[in-house]
Amino acid sequence: MSLTNITEGPIKTAVDGRVLEVTIDRPKANAIDAATSRVMGDVFSAFRDDDNLRCAILTSTGDRFFCPGWDLKAAADGESADADYGLGGFGGLQELPNLGKPVVCAVNGLAYGGGFEIMIACDIIIAADHSTFALPEIRSGVIADAATIKLPRRIPYHVAMEMLLTGRSFDAAEAKHWGIINEIVAGDALMARAREVAEKLAGGPPLVYAAIKEVLERVHHLNDKEALALLNRRGLPTISKLYASEDQLEGARAFAEKRDPVWKGK
Repeated sequence: MSLTNITEGPIKTAVDGRVLEVTIDRPKANAIDAATSRVMGDVFSAFRDDDNLRCAILTSTGDRFFCPGWDLKAAADGESADADYGLGGFGGLQELPNLGKPVVCAVNGLAYGGGFEIMIACDIIIAADHSTFALPEIRSGVIADAATIKLPRRIPYHVAMEMLLTGRSFDAAEAKHWGIINEIVAGDALMARAREVAEKLAGGPPLVYAAIKEVLERVHHLNDKEALALLNRRGLPTISKLYASEDQLEGARAFAEKRDPVWKGK
C-alpha cells in the first residue's frame, strides 16, 4: 500500500520527510465503522513496514470531534460489534503486532469510547484545550474492552474504575492530571506542536524505539529481576538486533567525536 498523499476516502494520509500524517475524515463526527477500521489497519501496517518512515501522527478533521468511537449508524444498519476490523483491530493500532515506531496522537476535540481507546494506543498524546474524554460504553450495556485492560495499568485503579463504571466525561486538564495525555495546547497550535514532536522523534534512533516498545509490551507481567534477566540475555528480538547493529556503534562513535549521530535503523 502506498502511503503518499491519500486524498480520497475516510482516511487521508500525507508524508513529510520521515513523518506520516494520518487523518480520520468521516463527517459529521469521525466515527469509525468496520470498513474504515480496515483501511486504518492497512495504513498503519504499511507505516510499520516502510523503513523510510520513522514516526506517525494520528488526528482527525474539524475541531469538534477527534473520534467518538464505533459508528452507531453502522451498528443500527446491522454491523456487528465483533465485525472484521482488519489488521490491528479497531482503529488499526490497538492490536497491530511489532509496531516499533512512535505514534503521536493530536486530539482535536471529543475522544469517546473507541476513539479514547485508539488515542491511548498511541505513544504521545497532545490535546487541544477544548478536548473532552469519556468511556460511555457502560450506558449502552457494553464493555470498553481495551480501556478496561489498559487504563487501570496507567492511572490509579480507583480513578480508572470510576471512569469505566460511570462513563462520565472529563476535560483536558483532568486528563493531563491523571497522565492520560502528555500535553495541552491551544486548538490553533495543535498540529504545529504535533509536527514538532514528530519531527524530533523521527530524528531519533529507530532501533531503540522498537526495543523500548517491545520491552514495555513484553515485561509488564514480570518482576524487575525477571525483566532485567530477559533483557540481559537478549531474550527479545529487538534487543538482540539493537546490540548487533551499526546504529549501536554509531551512537558510541558520535558521542566520542562530539557530533550528532546518523541513525540508519540497521
